[in-house]
Amino acid sequence: MKKNQLGQSDLSISELTLGCMSLGTDNQKAKEIIDRALDAGINHLDTADLYDFGRNEEIVGEAIKGKRDQVVLTTKVGNNFSKEKQDWFWDPSKEHIEQGVKDSLHRLGTDYIDFYMLHGGTIDDPIDESIEAFENLKQEGLIRAYGISSIRPNVIREYVERSNIDAVMMQYNMLDRRPEEEILDLLHENSISVLARGPLAKGMLSDRADEHIETKGKDGFLDYSYDELKSIHNELEHVNGDGSLNALALSYILKHPAVASAVFGASSVSQVDDNTDFDQSTLTDETYRNIQSITKAIKYTNHR
Repeated sequence: MKKNQLGQSDLSISELTLGCMSLGTDNQKAKEIIDRALDAGINHLDTADLYDFGRNEEIVGEAIKGKRDQVVLTTKVGNNFSKEKQDWFWDPSKEHIEQGVKDSLHRLGTDYIDFYMLHGGTIDDPIDESIEAFENLKQEGLIRAYGISSIRPNVIREYVERSNIDAVMMQYNMLDRRPEEEILDLLHENSISVLARGPLAKGMLSDRADEHIETKGKDGFLDYSYDELKSIHNELEHVNGDGSLNALALSYILKHPAVASAVFGASSVSQVDDNTDFDQSTLTDETYRNIQSITKAIKYTNHR
């Protein structure tokens, strides 16, 4: 599988990332899913301390025992949570970030994290304090690179100007083209990579789109009504012919040079297979433009 440099770091990640949030809590099943992803050429795993209140990190750590050198490991911090009470509050403080990495390292069973992300963020955060924490962890060798997981253009701009982030994770897919408006080019110009999560739009851009639109799209999605989702699906199938819609969706977001990897979730081995059987190079410029004419170039409004 093709690999791309993550920002200006020394990390090279596969163009597909396994998002681990959906692995579940069965250790053996999770290990099978991760093993299948690694066998398919994926080397980048994405988790977060908040997923299942730390349990997800433990499961991922267990699954990669003996394979740590094959994996680029990403996790996230910023949600100060209580596993016992199962609640949390937003905490981007230096103190929490520096404690959070120690907790994550313990759960993951490793002595370093390849890529560490702030799991959210607002314009009112103590941004310089958060940056200082990440820079300290980098100097100490506890993390190799850092970034943020955010869809807020104003927050992203602050980190572009004030930090040495190597990547930003954000939702991006054929239906949610908001990053194209004001983020993708900015990040590319600054040699900052994009990790695109939600590439299949809750399954509504997958080969099982019909059933997912009926359930997850029945009340609409972003600026799209249910009827528009149905119409777009029909048009995409026409554009794609006999090809896999999963492959088309993944190829579309990987077309922009800022995008280093598409992050998909999987709760079964078959879902890994569905998403790793594709050739990005088959997406022509004409098809790319056709997709853009079918879907909407919506903009960020509330998330500023």
